[in-house]
Amino acid sequence: MPAYATNMRFKFPILALTLEIITIILYAVFVVYDDGKSSHHDDHSNKTEHDSNPLSLYPMFQDVHVMIFIGFGFLMTFLKRYGFSSVGINLLLAAFGLQWGLLLQNFWHMEDGKIKVGIVNMINADFSTATVLISFGAVLGKTSPVQLLIMTLLEITTFAINEHIVVEILKASDIGASMTIHAFGAYFGLAAARMLYRPALRNGHENDGSVYHSDMFAMIGTVYLWMFWPSFNSAIAEPGFPQLVAITNTYFSLAACALSAYATSSLVEHNGKLDMVHIQNATLAGGVAVGTCANMTIGPFGAMVIGLLAGIISTLGFKFLTPILASSLGIQDTCGVHNLHGMPGILGGLAGIVAAALGKLQGGDPTKQAAGLASSLGFALVGGAITGLIMKLPFWSQPPDQNCFDDSIYWEVPEEEDDNEESLAHGDHSKNKTEP
Repeated sequence: MPAYATNMRFKFPILALTLEIITIILYAVFVVYDDGKSSHHDDHSNKTEHDSNPLSLYPMFQDVHVMIFIGFGFLMTFLKRYGFSSVGINLLLAAFGLQWGLLLQNFWHMEDGKIKVGIVNMINADFSTATVLISFGAVLGKTSPVQLLIMTLLEITTFAINEHIVVEILKASDIGASMTIHAFGAYFGLAAARMLYRPALRNGHENDGSVYHSDMFAMIGTVYLWMFWPSFNSAIAEPGFPQLVAITNTYFSLAACALSAYATSSLVEHNGKLDMVHIQNATLAGGVAVGTCANMTIGPFGAMVIGLLAGIISTLGFKFLTPILASSLGIQDTCGVHNLHGMPGILGGLAGIVAAALGKLQGGDPTKQAAGLASSLGFALVGGAITGLIMKLPFWSQPPDQNCFDDSIYWEVPEEEDDNEESLAHGDHSKNKTEP
């Protein structure tokens, strides 16, 4: 293993501590507690935080927090030798991202030169980190913690600009953030992955696959995300009926999506068997796709139609589109974020346009919804490509091709892990027969 290339002893601690110290200084200058006397309440929150009870949203915040740290973290543990990085680096990026995101999202809304922080700001900060964790899935296994901290810094900066344009300037409705988080995070990650393309991995890598127990761990992430997604889509909706509508729509969209994902997986796999990759991911696509119009009165049946379509599109993407992206476009999308977040995110944006045109959103304008989707995709692709080029610079401790998808290059890994993996190697071969 070429230690000269990957040794992080100085690069990583210096970068991490420098970013944290700069952030602390900025907080010292700009951030204070929200005392409830705020005169400004941004449109994105639709909430006064809160005249009666500033902790009324804390349960929603906890649900979103669980999704960010357990849901996203464990969803990516399917790689057989990369579980430490999936969960561990997820925690690192989210911990930095939420601090940076809170600063940048509220930069536009300072009062007397100060950012007032309450539960709504913390929920939105968690949302900003979700974009990074989605992009992380596209480059999983092929990047160093140093590169990923750089990506977090640049992506959340780009996200905050786009979110401000979509929500504050265009006045597009995107309550569950199909456009501003899911589509943005996916296409940002795909653009970065294209810039970081590794020709030597064109025919795959022996560690780019799962074993029985790693797929079980990934299902933990799936189930947490599936359970808590109604909170994600409704957390910042207007209290009362709109929030209830957002919860209900997400609940039914996820349920319909699960059925269509299972059905489609059985349809396209050999002998009608189910593929765990589809079940881990495509069952969640309904939560992504219903996000934009979650708080619109599309009816439970409308939410179910969106979920049904999302499950089908996502499963077909995993089966047929991911290999094409890798072979034809040079986009090596490790987690298939295009299928879970990219295409369902676009579907959500389109559903929002249709719902606004049908009058399901009071004061909704389909033109503004379309502009919001276009802005999110544009910022994602350009920002992701630039970020990918910066990440490609040769001094960020990136792993060599042969050491991709392997924890041991950046982590102290217990030795018994190797024996355990050897005994399960035959499970891996059978799994990979069906993979492109």
